[in-house]
Amino acid sequence: MLPVFIFIGWQHLIFKIKKLFKNINKLSLRGTKQSRTCKTYPSRTLYSISANKNKTMVIKKTLILSLFLSGMLWSACNHKQQSASTVSKPPVVLKKAICCESGIPKRFASLGANQISVPDLNHDNSHKGMIWIKTGTFLMGADNKQAAPDEYPKHKVTVDGFWMDATEVTNAQFAKFVKATGYVTTAEHKPDWNDLKKELPPGTPKPNDSLLVAASLVFDPPKHAVDLNDYSQWWAWKKGANWRHPQGPRSSIKGKDNYPVVQISWYDAVAYSKWAGKRLPTEAEWEWAARGGLQNNIYPWGNEAIDKGKPKANTWEGHFPDQNTLRDKFYGLAPVASFPANGYGLYDMAGNVWEWCADNYDSNYYNTIANNPGIKDPQGPAKSYDPDEPYAKKRVIRGGSFLCNNSYCSGFRVARRMKSTEDSSLEHLGFRCVAN
Repeated sequence: MLPVFIFIGWQHLIFKIKKLFKNINKLSLRGTKQSRTCKTYPSRTLYSISANKNKTMVIKKTLILSLFLSGMLWSACNHKQQSASTVSKPPVVLKKAICCESGIPKRFASLGANQISVPDLNHDNSHKGMIWIKTGTFLMGADNKQAAPDEYPKHKVTVDGFWMDATEVTNAQFAKFVKATGYVTTAEHKPDWNDLKKELPPGTPKPNDSLLVAASLVFDPPKHAVDLNDYSQWWAWKKGANWRHPQGPRSSIKGKDNYPVVQISWYDAVAYSKWAGKRLPTEAEWEWAARGGLQNNIYPWGNEAIDKGKPKANTWEGHFPDQNTLRDKFYGLAPVASFPANGYGLYDMAGNVWEWCADNYDSNYYNTIANNPGIKDPQGPAKSYDPDEPYAKKRVIRGGSFLCNNSYCSGFRVARRMKSTEDSSLEHLGFRCVAN
C-alpha cells in the first residue's frame, strides 16, 4: 500500500500521541485521496499512514516526527463579535476552526542563511511592474465579527510610502531568477535530521531515512463531505512537489508563466527579493496596501460579501473541500491579475495565494504595540511565538488563497493574519515584493 503522510496540529497532536501510546494499533484516521496536491499548516508530528481501498488509514506503530507544520489551520475563525475600535478587546473564541493555511515546523535550521545569500543581483531599479503606495495612517486590525483574537486590538499605524509589485511574483519571474543564480528552493532539498530535530519536542524519535525526502504538501480534495477539524482529509505529502511541479512530479508549470509561483518558502522569497533589489513587505505595509485607500473596510474592494455580486477574487466557492461551484471560473490557481485591482492598482490582494511578509509572527504582538499612539513603520516582533506551536519560528503570511471559504476561513479579509514556519512551501503560498 502506498504510504500517505498526514500532518497533525500541535494541540491536536498532543491528544493523538496520548491515544497512540494507549492503543497504537487501534488508532485510525479517515482516509484521503492520494493523487492531487496541496499544503496546509499546523502539524508538528508526522505519522506514517497506510491507505486501503476503503480509504481507511491506520497509523503504523512507528511515530515519525513532523517535517512540516502549518500554523494557519488552527486559526480561530468563529468567535464572539467585538467592537473594532482602537480599544477593543479580543473576542471569546467559541470554537477553533480550520483555515486553508497553517504553519509548518522549520526543516532547515542552518540552511536558511545559506539560501538567502544570492551574489548575482539583478540591477533593474526601474520599478517596472510596481505601484507607488503613498504614505498614510490607518487603523490596523479587526474589522468585523469574523476577526481572530490575534487581529485585536485595532490600533493606529503610519506607514511611509513605498513601491509594491502590482501582482504576485510569477513563474516566469522566478524562473529568470533561478536561471541567473542557480538557486535551489527549500522544497527541492532533502531534509536534514540534525537540523530538523532542533524544531521538535525533546526526545522525538528519528524517522526512517526513506521518509526524509524532498517533498511538499499539496491539495488532495475528497469526493464527499468531511470533518473540517481533520484537515488530513484534504492535504497530501507529495514527494517531488516544488515550484516547477506544484502538485507533484507529474504536474508542470509549462504554459503558466503568468501564474503566481508557489511552493515557495520564506527563505526562497527573501532570496528572490534580494536578487531583484527589493524586499518583502512588512505586515503593516501589506495591510495598508491591501486596503487600497479605503478606511476600515473588510475587503480590498469594500464591504460587499465575497459571494455577492460579481466574482472579486479567486477563492473556494461551494462546500469545502469537496465541491467547488467554479463561480469565479477557477478551481485552483488563477493567472495573476484575473480579477479587478484594488484602489491602488494592486491585484490579488485577496485570494489566489497567501503571501509572505517580512515580520516574525507573535499572536500577542498587537497588544504589545497598541498603547504606542501612532506607531510608525512597525517591523514586527523581535521573536516569533505561536502558542499552538511554541517550538516553531514563524513568519506572517497574508491575503488568503484559492482555498479560502467563508464557512471555515475568511483569509481574504484585509486584516486576516496567518503564519507559517520559514521553511514552509505550499501549493497556495507565494509572495510579492516591495521597494523603498
